[in-house]
Amino acid sequence: MIIAVDFDGTIVEHAYPKIGKPIPFAIEVLKKLQHEEHHLLVLWTVREDDLLEEALEYCKRSGLEFYSVNNNYPEENQGVEPRKINADLYIDDKNIGGIPDWGVIYNMVKSGSNGDWDVNDYLSNNNYLSKKKKNFLIRLGEAWDQVKGRSY
Repeated sequence: MIIAVDFDGTIVEHAYPKIGKPIPFAIEVLKKLQHEEHHLLVLWTVREDDLLEEALEYCKRSGLEFYSVNNNYPEENQGVEPRKINADLYIDDKNIGGIPDWGVIYNMVKSGSNGDWDVNDYLSNNNYLSKKKKNFLIRLGEAWDQVKGRSY
């Protein structure tokens, strides 16, 4: 599956043009999707030139490299703008309803490797809405446990 991933607000907190603080588990989940689940990751960001290079270097230092950047494949002509990325899934903080926890994202992608899951079914079947009422740190720990394959 090809997964387009935004940078600001998705991998790191919003601080554009600076690089914000890391969003917990974003890099770890993306690396797991890439290496264990064998998905192709495309960085899909408004960053350009030096700002884009800073973002790429930030990810690379964390062990995350992308199949392509703002293109459908690495060799694509970068002079064509605006460019819509052809992906099976888009992970972006600007989604309706915001971005779920990275543990939820991982489980959604893993359970629907062909990209045809129903998000509402997934969320209701996993009591996602009731989990949202818990303290953020508790939810974060539970999400990480899901990523690691542990359950309560």
